[in-house]
Amino acid sequence: MKDYVKENRKWWNAVTPIHVFSEEYDLKSFQKGKTSLQSIELKELGNVKNKTLLHLMCHFGMDTLSWAREGAIVTGVDMSDDSIKLAKKLSRENNIPAKFICSDIYELPKVLDKKYDIVFTSYGVLCWVSDIKKWAKLISNYLSDGGTFYITELHPFTNILSHDFKLFYKYFKKGPYTDDSDGTYTDWDAQVKGLTYEWSYTMADVINSLIDEGLKIEFVHEFPFSMYDQFPGFMEQNEKKQWVLKNKKIQIPLLFSLKATK
Repeated sequence: MKDYVKENRKWWNAVTPIHVFSEEYDLKSFQKGKTSLQSIELKELGNVKNKTLLHLMCHFGMDTLSWAREGAIVTGVDMSDDSIKLAKKLSRENNIPAKFICSDIYELPKVLDKKYDIVFTSYGVLCWVSDIKKWAKLISNYLSDGGTFYITELHPFTNILSHDFKLFYKYFKKGPYTDDSDGTYTDWDAQVKGLTYEWSYTMADVINSLIDEGLKIEFVHEFPFSMYDQFPGFMEQNEKKQWVLKNKKIQIPLLFSLKATK
């Protein structure tokens, strides 16, 4: 069996230094006090002051630290060594208290045994989840009774589309898909290459995996905009700096959000 985590970790380690200097992440603004969180999650998750928050797949921690600025007591988890090193550095340099753990999410119970008020994850995470049922079980296990799970993510419908906006993938095929293309989502022309393994899930997969673990779905919302240039050449930014399709005749969901309680 292929070591999917090992190969994916290599890629994330390679792109971390590209992401940190990208306009997409805008680290300079974050260091000046600007939040990296989007309006969707800020509004829908609401007041997090003094609540414990576990951020799964946190990359180099900007969103985790932004939640800390909102008053949450945060723990961020990511499988990339280089991302976690950078997250810890940002925590120290910006004087924002946070705990960061380098771990594949399925190995996390070996190093973290705690319950949280909130489990949070966002934007481009589900494609790295190899087993949606184990993912949901992990979330449930880390939630306190009455705790909240929240995700905002690229809509699964967009998984059938290639970067050049063509029908390419099968909606009901789980994967893994292999990807050896150049570049990264912050810079499609970046000189980085590596083999990654990714998965896709339907909306039903996501919702039912959480229901099967006893979580109560509070809402599911869908949005006609994205937070990045998902389909280069086919998108533009609106007045709110959201990425929307240039062709207004095309109406498809680009993002979704979901909130569930235990």
